[in-house]
Amino acid sequence: MAVNKPIVVVFLIQTLYTGMFLLSKAAFNVGMNNFIFTFYRQAIATICLAPVALFLERNKMPPLSFKTFWQIFMMSLFGITFSLDLYGIGLTYTSASMGAATTNCLPVITFFLAVLVRLEMWKIKTAPGIAKLIGIVVCLGGAITLALYRGPSIKLFSHPHLLFGHPTPLTQTHSNHAQPHSGPTWIKGVFILLSGNTFWALWLVMQARIMKGYPSKLLFTTLSCFLSSLQSFALAILVERRPSQWMLGWNVRLLAVAYCGIVVTGVAYYLQAYVIEKKGPVFLALWTPMGLILTMLCSVFLLGEIITLGSVLGGILLVGGLYCFLWAKSKEQMTIPSTCKAVQTDKEFVDLKIVEGTKDSSSIV
Repeated sequence: MAVNKPIVVVFLIQTLYTGMFLLSKAAFNVGMNNFIFTFYRQAIATICLAPVALFLERNKMPPLSFKTFWQIFMMSLFGITFSLDLYGIGLTYTSASMGAATTNCLPVITFFLAVLVRLEMWKIKTAPGIAKLIGIVVCLGGAITLALYRGPSIKLFSHPHLLFGHPTPLTQTHSNHAQPHSGPTWIKGVFILLSGNTFWALWLVMQARIMKGYPSKLLFTTLSCFLSSLQSFALAILVERRPSQWMLGWNVRLLAVAYCGIVVTGVAYYLQAYVIEKKGPVFLALWTPMGLILTMLCSVFLLGEIITLGSVLGGILLVGGLYCFLWAKSKEQMTIPSTCKAVQTDKEFVDLKIVEGTKDSSSIV
């Protein structure tokens, strides 16, 4: 059983992230403002992480200079706050399945940005370099397919209603359950999701540099969540000041923010760290498509979403591009000298550690 334990754990991780996609979409379907949602989930994450971080790392707290604090602040703004807000908007315009599908682009986007800032080398004339190029092109083709081609609907059974409640008049125009689906709205939603992933990838690249000056991972994560909470609150109060929209109650809104802030932040982060330690980041990334499959199936049965041929084809292209890219990374890992493997592993960790589909601020480290 010890040999199969990482497989069981990584499957559990994908299940947890599936719940994140479904509950987030369900909360938006009943009219929850995505900016308020981001604030609440970040606030809950901060409340949960702070006691643990202070207890475990209070005796080894590194000094926090103004420069480092400002870097973490800007990183939180772009890589967490903007990323999660864009993700929420894109999810409102599209579907839970689409949110899971676009996360398969994350390793590719991260690698591309790392090359631009010279944190990664890309030997284009080698076999792994060509495979990376093919993977990037295929992922790009998948993203374009998701955005521009809908195709016929694939109905597994009739959907009399949504399990988590009916969409409000506002969300009906943005829900995948609504028919007919607006082409421009869908296209806009897909590219907003990709923009959110781009900000998230930028955060990964920034984190590699910032953590050299502040290596305490738990305190770093807690501070990032806290700053993101303040930033998210400022944005949310600007766009929504009605008290009724800020009230959670005992409903799917409270369930969604509590799940994302506690379960995904605490449990999923710990499990990801375990899998990376036992099997490495590439093994973790290889299971990313499982999250897409689980989310797609559950969104059909629980949210009443209608899967289209374009979504299936686009998802296949994204998964194919991801695996092509990861194959190239593994080949490079096998050919580099042993003295350089530690450095290369660190770069892979930065590139791939939160690829689980997550648009979760706590999956930061």
